[in-house]
Amino acid sequence: MIDLTSLWIFVGAVVLLLLSPGPNMAFVISHGVSYGWRGGVAAGLGIGLADLLLTALTATGITTLVASWPPSFELIRYAGVLYLLWLAFKTLLQSSATRAASAPLEALPTLLLRAMLNSLLNPKALLFFMVFLPQFVHPEQGPIALQLVVLGLVLTSVSVVFHILLGVFGGVLRRRLASRSPYARLQALGLAAVLILLAVRLALLTRTP
Repeated sequence: MIDLTSLWIFVGAVVLLLLSPGPNMAFVISHGVSYGWRGGVAAGLGIGLADLLLTALTATGITTLVASWPPSFELIRYAGVLYLLWLAFKTLLQSSATRAASAPLEALPTLLLRAMLNSLLNPKALLFFMVFLPQFVHPEQGPIALQLVVLGLVLTSVSVVFHILLGVFGGVLRRRLASRSPYARLQALGLAAVLILLAVRLALLTRTP
């Protein structure tokens, strides 16, 4: 199996990548601010579920198969753009009063699914798993698929902890901002703006890093 030195190097690389500002970070914090820490945690767990699914797809070779089809990148990208714009539109339809209230428990699974879909509909995530994980695989140390699964589980564990902490941080920001009167009026607009900016970012992505 994977030796401990390679594993620690892998964990360090994952942490550094997570610390770089990105769409998942913005997504989790904005949902923590809008729905409280529970909403932020739900978003973090949704990203973790997406990572698990991408791990399974990578270990079985499906990510390579999908990426080898030329239109796949564009199809996933534009599906993600439309999804984010749809979320922004739904956000703007909701009243500031509803946004200011605590997120109902029944809405948390929806937030989890929303975060998972947002992550899966980013073609860079698929390419990341396809390119990043194999760099730490050593064929002489055992079955490649099993090593990919182990690396994916480690990545998912680190990612979930990191994004849960971000979600809690978003909840803290929510409590601080809630005491300010303009917050209730700007909350929905702020979340919609984040979603629109993420859609624009995704629309401008190119296949090459």
